[in-house]
Amino acid sequence: MVQWDLVDIVEAVASGLRQRADQDDLERAVYGIDARDELGLHPLIQESLRGAGYGVWPEERFPSDRVGRRRRSEGKRCDVVLTPNGEPLEESEAADTLFAPPDAVPLEAAFWMEIKTVSMFTTEGAFARYSAEMLSPVRQDMKKLAGDGLIHLAGLMLVLFTTDAAIAEHDLLTWEREALRRGYPVAHPITRAFAITERLGNAHASVTLFPLRRM
Repeated sequence: MVQWDLVDIVEAVASGLRQRADQDDLERAVYGIDARDELGLHPLIQESLRGAGYGVWPEERFPSDRVGRRRRSEGKRCDVVLTPNGEPLEESEAADTLFAPPDAVPLEAAFWMEIKTVSMFTTEGAFARYSAEMLSPVRQDMKKLAGDGLIHLAGLMLVLFTTDAAIAEHDLLTWEREALRRGYPVAHPITRAFAITERLGNAHASVTLFPLRRM
């Protein structure tokens, strides 16, 4: 089984986003990384992970949704699946056949990651649904990961933009406590944070990975 260092994953993403934020400052961009919506941040996150040497496989079907469904258009999808050292991801349809790459990483050895972004302020002003987005959709993503019994290694990455570090720390701790109260198998989170230039109202960015803890 592949040994994953989750700290490295978080640091790779935080470093990549920080570099992009610094570049925005150098270019005197009107908006920074906190102005991007969730899908707009995905390419930056993927680029950061590839730059750190990971194999990055976006929008892969969940393992359980591949069972009995040979068409690739069927089933729920995970935001990104990681493999070590840029190695290919095993396709269940090609497993144990001549078409399977010899160095392919089995689905159960890959790291499955859902990504969620929440900002206190957007280009339209204070985000009225900030608290609701922190609690409901984020929990749903963790529930998807926990509900697939064929996934062994997974986590939810939350990219949070807030006015300062104190708010981020408080809200992340609140989310963790709420997730545990509801019985979600969440292990202790890993966070890396950095300051960003305040353009919209956000001056702090944090990248947090909540690992899935299998019982």
